Amino acid sequence: MANKLTGIVAVLLASSVMISAANAETLRWARQSDALTLDPHSQNQGVTHTFNHHIYETLLDRDVEGNLQPRLATDWYVKEGDETVWVFELREGVTFHGGEEFTAEDVVFSIERAKSDNSNMRQLHADVVSVTAVDDYTVEFQMAGPSPLYPNNVTNTFIMDKGWSEANDLVGVQDFAAGEENFAVRNTNGTGPYILTERDPDVRSVMTVNENWWGDAPAVTEIVYTPISDSATRIAALLSGEVDLVQDVPVQDIERLAGSPGIKVETGPENRTIYFGYRMDDAPLVSSNITDENPFANPLVREAMELVVDRNAIQQVVMRGQSIPTCVNMPPFVAGWTEELDACPAVDVERARQLMEEAGYGDGFSVTLDTPNDRYVNDEAIAQAVVGMLGQIGIDVTLASRPVAQHSPLILNNETDFYLLGWGVPTFDSAYIFNDLVHTKDGNYGTYNIGLYSNPELDEKIQSLGTMTDLEARDAVVAEIWDQVQEDRVFLTIHVQALAYAMKDGLTLAVHPENQPRMTDVVID
Repeated sequence: MANKLTGIVAVLLASSVMISAANAETLRWARQSDALTLDPHSQNQGVTHTFNHHIYETLLDRDVEGNLQPRLATDWYVKEGDETVWVFELREGVTFHGGEEFTAEDVVFSIERAKSDNSNMRQLHADVVSVTAVDDYTVEFQMAGPSPLYPNNVTNTFIMDKGWSEANDLVGVQDFAAGEENFAVRNTNGTGPYILTERDPDVRSVMTVNENWWGDAPAVTEIVYTPISDSATRIAALLSGEVDLVQDVPVQDIERLAGSPGIKVETGPENRTIYFGYRMDDAPLVSSNITDENPFANPLVREAMELVVDRNAIQQVVMRGQSIPTCVNMPPFVAGWTEELDACPAVDVERARQLMEEAGYGDGFSVTLDTPNDRYVNDEAIAQAVVGMLGQIGIDVTLASRPVAQHSPLILNNETDFYLLGWGVPTFDSAYIFNDLVHTKDGNYGTYNIGLYSNPELDEKIQSLGTMTDLEARDAVVAEIWDQVQEDRVFLTIHVQALAYAMKDGLTLAVHPENQPRMTDVVID
C-alpha cells in the first residue's frame, strides 16, 4: 500500500501558528464545517473523526503513506493455534483526561458500544463475535471466522472510559438521525493529546494540550477550531491573520493564495470519491411528478444519466482542474481499483435521450436533489452543474442545498430521492464501500445505502469478504462485486476529490490521505 500511495499523495502540508520554537502557543484552525457530534461512535463522518482524533484515540492509526501504526495498541497478531482470534496488546501507563487508568475493560466496552444500535461504526465490527479482556493490557477479539484484514477496521473506532461512560448514561450511542442528544455530544473524556475546554457547536471550540499524554509533547499547546462556512470569509480570515490554517481551500482561490506573500498551499488527491445516489427501490419518488413508479428503478434511465454527465467539464470548469474524474466509486488508493473500472463512457446526449424514450420518459420527469453546501470541495457547485446536464434529457431537477448538519440526518433516514455524498475509505479496502453503501440496509450493514439498492446474492458475497483467508480468491470476489455494482449503476460517480490546504509560513505538517491532519504532527520551521 505504501508503494501505491507514494507519488499520488501530497507529501507536505504546512500550517502556521503564532508560535516560537521555544514556546508553542495557539494554532487557529478553520474549515468549512464542524464535527456533527462528539459522541465517538455516533457518526462515521470525516470532519467528525478529524476533530475527535485530537481528543480520543484508537487502537491503531495510519501514517501519511496509509500504513497501520500502533496507538493505544502496541502490538496486534492472530492468536497462535486459533486463526479466528485477533490479539491486541495495549499500551500501559495511559490515563484518560479525567485521571482514570486505561485498561482492557475500556476496549471491551468501546467495541461493544461501537457494535450497538445507533452506532454508525457497527458495520466495521460485524465479524466480531465477542471481545474479551484477558488481563488489564491484553484483549482478544473472537471473529466469526479467520479475518486477516480486520485491524484495518479499527482506525476510526475511538476508545472511551467505561466508568465515565456508565456514570453519564452513555452505554447507548446517540441516535443522531432522530435528533437525540446525550452527555457525550458536548462533553469528552479521551486519552488523546488534547483536552476539550470550550465547545460552541458551529461557532468555536478550544482544545488545550494534555500534559499527561503518553506521546511526545506536541509543539501546539492550544487549538482554536473555527468553522467558517462561507469560502470568501474563510480565506479572508487567513489573509488577514485571523486564522493560521485553512483546511478547505476553494479551488478558485488556490492560485491566488499560492502567490500571496507569507502563504503556502499544498494540494493532492484525497482517499475520497464524490458521487450521486438515487432511490432504486420500486416505491414512487416523493419529490417527482411521476406518482405511480420510480424512474430511477429503470436501468435505462440510470444509463442515460451516466451518458449525459460530463465529468471532464466539471473538472475543468467547476473544480478548476482540482479533481480526478472517475466512473467507479473508489479512489486509486483502494484495493480493488482497476483502470478498467475507472474508465468513463464518452458523453453522448443523443443516445441518452433515446434511452429516456425507450424507458418511457421521453417527456422527462421531475425530482429534488439534496446536496450539502459546506462538506465537500464545491459540493453545491457540482450539484448545480449536474442539474444543468440532466436537464438536457428532460430530468427537471430542483436543487435543495443544506449545511451538512442538516443533510446528514436527512439521508440517514432515507428521506431523499436523489442526493450527493462523498465517501472516504479508511480501510483502503473495497469491503468498506460494500458494507456501507452496497449491502442491503438491514440494521448491521448498509448504513449509508441511501438508495436502498438490494441484491441478496451480492450480500452473501460481501459478508464472505470479512473472513476470507485466500487473498487471491478474495480479490476475485471483490472484482465480481464491482462488476455487478457497475452493471447496475448503483452510483453516479463524479470524481476523486483533491485536497488544497493553505497556511501561513512557519510550520510544516504532512498531508494525510484521509484528510485528517493531526496538530501533534506540527513541525516548527
